[in-house]
Amino acid sequence: MNLFYPLEYFAKFFTYGLLNISDSSYFGHALEFFIYDSLKILFLITLISFLMAVTRYFLPVERIKDVLTKRRWYGIDYILAAVLGMITPFCSCSSIPLFLGFVGAGIPLGVTFTFLIASPLINEASLFVFPAIFGLETTLIYNMMGIIISIAGGLLIQKLNMQRFINKDLLKFKTSNKIKENNKSQRVPFKKLLKYFWVDGFSITKSIFPYVILGVAIGAIIHGFVPENLVNKYLSIDSWWVIPFATLLGVPLYANSMSIIPIMEVLVNKGVPLGSVFSFMTSTVTLSIPQALILKKIMNWRLLLVFFGITIIGIMVLGFVFNYII
Repeated sequence: MNLFYPLEYFAKFFTYGLLNISDSSYFGHALEFFIYDSLKILFLITLISFLMAVTRYFLPVERIKDVLTKRRWYGIDYILAAVLGMITPFCSCSSIPLFLGFVGAGIPLGVTFTFLIASPLINEASLFVFPAIFGLETTLIYNMMGIIISIAGGLLIQKLNMQRFINKDLLKFKTSNKIKENNKSQRVPFKKLLKYFWVDGFSITKSIFPYVILGVAIGAIIHGFVPENLVNKYLSIDSWWVIPFATLLGVPLYANSMSIIPIMEVLVNKGVPLGSVFSFMTSTVTLSIPQALILKKIMNWRLLLVFFGITIIGIMVLGFVFNYII
């Protein structure tokens, strides 16, 4: 069931019905994607920010931090974050609202980055389409490696202690104590609480959404564009440097996993090594220019580069494992 079908229907109706743009034109597809993705991410940011404002009131950030940092979880928190990413297979941009909500809720940075890496890396294609194309064994190995890469990336970011590179302005929330102080310690009416939750949550949406529009606009221009001749020519070469090349080639592109599947099938049928194909596909759906533009509003360039660097290295490792070990 597609939860975002109403938004998808509206984007198609507005583009092809009201504006009467041809559904076979490049501009039509780009505009439809821009409307749909902008509305989807706006909806997700607004909803998650509101829910996190509610969570912060009833379960203060300090308490969450105490639970997650002062108790020994033995890595279970990272495993849970990776599993959550696996069952919420968003694209590289759509996973950002939930990531931002986790950061605002006081969840350790490494755990939140585990989710951010896992969500697009382990996607609907790798879970449900891969078995029919590559077989069950390859599917299990790919998804297990995706979980390992996500957890390793999160642990490394946590170890580097990069919390200071998160935009502090996005973490200035009204706590339950502040709300009670504003009401002279009296019981806050439910309607007034809802107003606080909305204002608190929407302040995040308002500050980050211009970057969403810019990122999605660039994504709409390059969405689905894959230089097939370049991919066919170089990925079929049997050499170690093809893995880094395939990974870096996929990073600037912006496509969802399902749109890459037909190209993957063609490449595999032509005898292109599986690791090279996976490296290209994984970097295309996990990292993107629009994602970087949105994340730049949330974090410093140094943390953004560390996140991209760790993820790129993890994807390369995955490619080398499939090409030279399995």
